[in-house]
Amino acid sequence: MSAILLAACATRPPATAFDRPVTHALPATDATPLAAALAPPEHAHPGQSGFRVLADGTEALQMRIALARSATKTLDMQYYIAEEDTTGKLLLGAALYAADHGVRVRMLVDDLNFKDIDRVMAALNSHDKIEIRVFNPFGSASTSFYQRSRNFFTQVGAFTRRMHNKAMIADNQIAIVGGRNLGDEYFSASPTLQFRDIDVLAAGPITADISASFDDYWNDSNAYPLRVLNKQKFDPHDLDTMRDELRAHWRKNAEPYNAKPLNATPLATQIAKNELGLVWAPAEFKVDSPEKMKLPADQYKSPPMQRLIELMRDAQREFLVTSPYFVPHQAGVDALGALVQRGVSVKVLTNSLAATDAVAVQAGYSPYRVPLLERGVQLYEFKPTQGDEPPTAGLFGSRSKASLHAKTYVIDRHTLVIGSMNLDPRSAHLNTELALVIHSPPLANDVAKLFDQATAPALSYRVTLATPAELAALRNSATPQSKLVWTDEENGQTRRYNLDPGAGFYRNALTGLFLLLPVDEQL
Repeated sequence: MSAILLAACATRPPATAFDRPVTHALPATDATPLAAALAPPEHAHPGQSGFRVLADGTEALQMRIALARSATKTLDMQYYIAEEDTTGKLLLGAALYAADHGVRVRMLVDDLNFKDIDRVMAALNSHDKIEIRVFNPFGSASTSFYQRSRNFFTQVGAFTRRMHNKAMIADNQIAIVGGRNLGDEYFSASPTLQFRDIDVLAAGPITADISASFDDYWNDSNAYPLRVLNKQKFDPHDLDTMRDELRAHWRKNAEPYNAKPLNATPLATQIAKNELGLVWAPAEFKVDSPEKMKLPADQYKSPPMQRLIELMRDAQREFLVTSPYFVPHQAGVDALGALVQRGVSVKVLTNSLAATDAVAVQAGYSPYRVPLLERGVQLYEFKPTQGDEPPTAGLFGSRSKASLHAKTYVIDRHTLVIGSMNLDPRSAHLNTELALVIHSPPLANDVAKLFDQATAPALSYRVTLATPAELAALRNSATPQSKLVWTDEENGQTRRYNLDPGAGFYRNALTGLFLLLPVDEQL
């Protein structure tokens, strides 16, 4: 350990030092089938963009495949996590299909969850129409566990600041943004973990803002070409081999995993026939600058977080928060409590200890439950299973059937904020985030209904303060003391718990450990 801590870490030159062309999004005025299909509804809704909420994992996968198939000139993808699992290969196969048909494909991935040994992306990167870049490299060029561990201890500041943005854009006309990364657990395709998440399909003028943000990150000095980090070498024959592998993968898995495009009808055709179900509304796109990575946390104000705070303060009747990683700190407790004090109903849905995939974050959240409840905030915690089967315990990550991952905020059932941003210090100060602000009562109502469904007692625990009688009963028993009560429902019967239900010994022990560590600002 001493050797690791004392090892000098070579400074990596900026990405601009490498052969790395500056490229930009396709001009929104360029002629494409998507632009032609969107022209009439854009003319009918001046100053507005079209949106469709993607609340189902299977539909979210289908729509991404359809988006890749709809691109005729450019396809841009920006993700925090991009796995080469079953659905990941389906999506990468769709990107390769687009490139083989002349589409320029740019893919930007964060380094924290990226492995340079992944064969598929390394092979695709040898295609003359595909370029993959890695943002804020931490260990992709390392060839040993020692080197990556050394980087962790000597560059911890860079390690903890990640590109958390998630966007996919076709021809600068249609985009998908939201909470989903690329991986089986986000698309109802994992046998062990199902992330409950929400994206939104955005079409029309707002897409140009999303593309502009992608360009900022793509051309930033922190975006390194994969070829200068990756140790593998691929020639045209290897790309042909990978193409055959992905085609075989598609034939085997597209049908079982419902990956085929919606109704196998091109998106441009669906738009032209008004079959895509777009809701047109005014919208704003708020995104962090890549400079957030380089500036001290106290010198940067996050545009998406600041806009959410403004909208929250303007709430008149109701504020619904869905944030799987929720660490409000005292400032958040005070702000939400002030809303309640002036008559606004404030409801928060986050993960339970049994459902979360980040026990450390749960430790950061748990001390604020009692203060929030005392201020009148209503708390709900997502359950790890949606049936009678109990969750299996995991030491560090969630091994439950279900875990909340959506990040949505609904103000007065009139305005919807949706994107990659959690309500926690990490989103505010460390990671880069993006958010769509959609001023649409129909869409806000749709997501509010999803919130109402998710907070039903069959799916979530209601967390409340223990009554004086319950506290007295606990004092006269051997049960550990708690000021909180969790309530849910199973088979029509109400159940009550006085400790985090279903979490098990390991998770409770880890929570206690993290409470002792000075990591609050990293959560």
